[in-house]
Formats: sequence, structure tokens, C-alpha cells
Amino acid sequence: MVDLDDVDAVVVGAGPNGLVAANVLADAGWRVLVCEAAPAPGGGVSSSELAAPGYVADHCSAFHPLAAASPALLSLRLEDHGLRWRHAPAVLAHVFPDGRHAVMSRRTEDTARSLGGFSPADEEAWHTEVAYWHRVRDDVLAALLTPFPPVRAGLRLARTLGAGDLLRLARMLTLPARTLADERFAGDGAKALVSGCALHTDLGPDDAAGGVFGWLLTMLGQDVGFPVPEGGAGRLTDALVSRLTSRGGRIDCARPVRSVVVAGGQALGVRDAAGELVRARRAVLADVPAPTLYRDLVGEAHLPARLVADLARFRWDHATVKVDWALSGPIPWSAGEVGGAGTVHLGADVNGMADFANDLACGRLPRDPFVLLGQMTTADPTRSPAGTEAVWAYTHAPRGLSWTSGLLAGVADRIEGLVEAQAPGFRSLVVGRAVTGPADFEAHNPSLVEGAINAGTSAIHQQLVFRPLPGLGRADTVVDRLFLAGAAAHPGGGVHGAAGANAARAALARNGVPGYRVAMAAAHRLLHG
Repeated sequence: MVDLDDVDAVVVGAGPNGLVAANVLADAGWRVLVCEAAPAPGGGVSSSELAAPGYVADHCSAFHPLAAASPALLSLRLEDHGLRWRHAPAVLAHVFPDGRHAVMSRRTEDTARSLGGFSPADEEAWHTEVAYWHRVRDDVLAALLTPFPPVRAGLRLARTLGAGDLLRLARMLTLPARTLADERFAGDGAKALVSGCALHTDLGPDDAAGGVFGWLLTMLGQDVGFPVPEGGAGRLTDALVSRLTSRGGRIDCARPVRSVVVAGGQALGVRDAAGELVRARRAVLADVPAPTLYRDLVGEAHLPARLVADLARFRWDHATVKVDWALSGPIPWSAGEVGGAGTVHLGADVNGMADFANDLACGRLPRDPFVLLGQMTTADPTRSPAGTEAVWAYTHAPRGLSWTSGLLAGVADRIEGLVEAQAPGFRSLVVGRAVTGPADFEAHNPSLVEGAINAGTSAIHQQLVFRPLPGLGRADTVVDRLFLAGAAAHPGGGVHGAAGANAARAALARNGVPGYRVAMAAAHRLLHG
């Protein structure tokens, strides 16, 4: 049990990044207190019975390829604390409006065969791409998930690839998803998989650097699948909590933090909503959006004018609308293969995805939405009674719309219609439905501002040293001993825990590496004045 008079670190927010950060610090022997505003930990990584009793629904995050591959999470050995991964028979299906479909299976041969049905050349091309992925996998993941610049991973990649191919890899990481897919594949199936996976962020097929997200998710899908925690996404949170408390960490839920206490340019602790002060002898780590940390918890009076100006240019990702269904039976897909996929892309070819992205960019509610759908009981039979199916689907919408109950229901009906078109009889199986709009996401978790599930755009102008603001690409902030530990920090959204782990390691370095504080202060003065 943590003695509140002797806390080394306070972590604000018990989302996955906050819990990973707390675990890393606890492993180093620090006394850690996590303050969470909600009644339970987890943030978006949580579950409940939304659509009907007995049907477990994930509130936000559902499939977790990044979690299954992330060094930050793997190092915690959460399986020792009850986490069990489950897989659907197939990883991902992309269903075109005309009924054609591409299916990614856990066997490379089966995926290649499906893509070869669109173009025979893509069967070999897929094998080539997967072989290349396995050649660079560990170093690419390290480069993407560790603080910027990734010196060690970059040097290893240089040794593996040589200077020429390292440049080609760097070029590939800048490409739009459409361009990357056109260069690697010939058929519509593979191109749709890559572009569709890029749209798991807020980047359309023609947005710069969107290709890396599509490539990464397709390769991870072929490598580790799109697994789900047995019993619901909340079980991942349960494992993180169990591990932390077993190491002496403490989590206070229903304890919102009102402010970070700053004096002399240092974070000294936090003050909760009741006015109680909790001193942090070594660090404060915040698993909250960047605007929340800087404007609400710290206050602009403690910030350089340049940073405040940069903060005004922070850009969120799109709003989100989600539907959960309780079904009396599996979805009756016209293409039977789709029924085995845990995740389904629905509603568009690559040009249709581009139209969808353009509508969002123009502030229009898309007429033809691109939809991500999850067949949760197919992936994990514990999610609903035998013979039934728990299903969710979501799409994005422009920010700033005036949502009425009628508009929200209309979007949900449109999503439902897309499923019905590819699975006649779907509507007759619905025994319960729950619709979550942008305001509902934010009410459940204030970090999901208008349903922004990635804590800020994934566009290149807000990545690396530009995330969340022009700076160092690190968790360190302009306030000494204060670290940004949430998805607004590099490397961004997704359940990988890297932002939390990076923040924890920065806090450890600040308190253990000679000259670290002076170097960070000098860098921040240079960047922000």
C-alpha cells in the first residue's frame, strides 16, 4: 500500500498508457499512486453489457494487434496476471460494395491465395512483403514505438538493409496508402486491405505517410493476428491493475485531478477535485490529452508563449459513431468466408475510401460511410451465449456537428443498412442495439474528445517531433518532472503502452542520469523560449 505522504510519482489517468507507466515505475522500486477520474480504471480499454444482458461489448478498443507485438506490453508478462488472447478463424475481411471480398488469414498461404484471386501476381507479392516484414520487424517496431530519434533501432536497420535500402524504407514510410499499395500490388484486394487499415487512423488513401499505418497493421495482422482479450477488453486493464497492485502500486478511482502543482518550474504533485494535495517527490505523469494537460491541469501562466501558440494549432482526429448489436445468431454474410473474420471492412473500394476521407475533410457527413465491424463472439466465444453473436461497428464523422438523437440514429441506421446489404436477414437477428455518439464517448472517457479515439490526428505534421506540438518527440515537457504519458505523445494512438513506457523511462532518466535535467531544460529553451 502506498503511503500518500511518501509518493515518488503520481500518474494522472488509469488508461492503458497510465497503467503501463505506473508498472514500469513500480518495477524500478518507485512508490506510485494513480489517480483516475472515472469510477473504474481502463479508459477506452473497458467492457460492459451495452446492447443486451449477456452480450459483452468493448467500449472503444477491441482488437489488439499492437498490444500483441508491443515490446512495452510484452515485457510486463500480463499472461501471469490473467490475460488470455483469443483469435477469430480469420483475421480481417474487406468486403467491396459489389460483394467481392479479400480475406486475411493467419496462414500467409491462405491470405496470398485470397489476394491472388484479384490478381495472380499478388500471391507472390504478398509472400515477398511478409518476408520483408520479418526481416525488419523487430527494429521497425522499436523505431516506431521508442522515443524519437530511434538511434539504436536505426543503426540496426542500417546494418540489416544497407544505406540504399534504408533510404527506400524511409521513402516508403512517407507514402500515402494508395501509392504504397499501387507500388507493391496489382489487384484490388491487397490495395483495399492496405488502404482500409490506414483508415483505422484518420488518414485517407491519399494522405501523406498514411501508408505506414496500413502496411504496419496488415503486416501485424499476418504476423500476430488481431487478437482480443478473453472476456472483453477490460480484462487487459484487469491484468495491468493486478500487476501494478502486486508491486505495491495504488489506484484511486473516482478521484479526478484538478491541477498539477507547479513551483519554480517544477511539478511538485497534484491537487485533486476535493482540494487535497498529493506530493510527488520525483515525477508527475499525465495520461491525458495534451490540451487537457497544458491548459487545464498546468495552466498557460506556467507555459512559454510559443508553446501556447502551438497549442492553438493542435489538431484532433475525427469524431466517431459506434453501434453495438446483440444478435440471436451469426451474421448471415452472402460471402460465407467473411463470417470467420474477426474484423471486417465494409462499404468502399479505394476510391470510395478517398471519397469518404474527402467528405470528412470538408466537414460533410459522408453519404457512403466506410465502416469497421467486429464479430466479437467469433473471436471470443465467451462474449455472448452459445449460438449468438456480439457485434460492433463504427465509422467516423466530422468534428463539430450538432448531434441530435435523430441524426445519430440516422447514421446508425445507415451503418446497419450496409451490413444488411451484404448479409440479408441481418436485421431480423437483432435482439438489442446500443448507439454511442461523439458526446457519449467523451462522457465515458473525457480523453475521447468528441470521440477522437487517437488523441490527435495521425497526419505527418503531428507525428514524431511534431507530436503533440513541435518539440523533442519525447515525453518530457517544459515543466521539469512533468511527463506526457498518453496517446497524444509520440508514438500516438493504439493500445501498445509505448507512450506510457516512454514517459516512465524519461522520469527514471530525469532522476538518475547525470546532466539529463540540464540537457532537457536547454533543449526546451531553444525550442520554446
